[in-house]
Amino acid sequence: MFDFEKLDVYQKAKVYHQQISTYLSQTKLTSSEKDQLKRASMSIVLNIAEGSGRFTKPDKRNFYIIARSSVFETVALLELLLENKIIDPLTQQKFYLQAEELSKMLFSLIRGLEG
Repeated sequence: MFDFEKLDVYQKAKVYHQQISTYLSQTKLTSSEKDQLKRASMSIVLNIAEGSGRFTKPDKRNFYIIARSSVFETVALLELLLENKIIDPLTQQKFYLQAEELSKMLFSLIRGLEG
């Protein structure tokens, strides 16, 4: 087992990505909207994994910051979809709460690697 597979934030990020992917397969978004949201949610997972494999704290921290930025990107995309009435408010809220939890978990990892 790789170290990243033991991280709760990695497991939750995988679930988030899977749920977003499922949502995308059931909705009629433009291909660019689908692609952007799928890439952003996948980036969370991949940057957590890559960061855990780095040897120095600053290197790990950088990848966790990128993962957190990708969380923010998904939130912004979902907000745009909500404002354009493409996603229903309950679905957007569910994803928002998951993103908020991921952001807090990543923030804790980032803070733990400072100085």
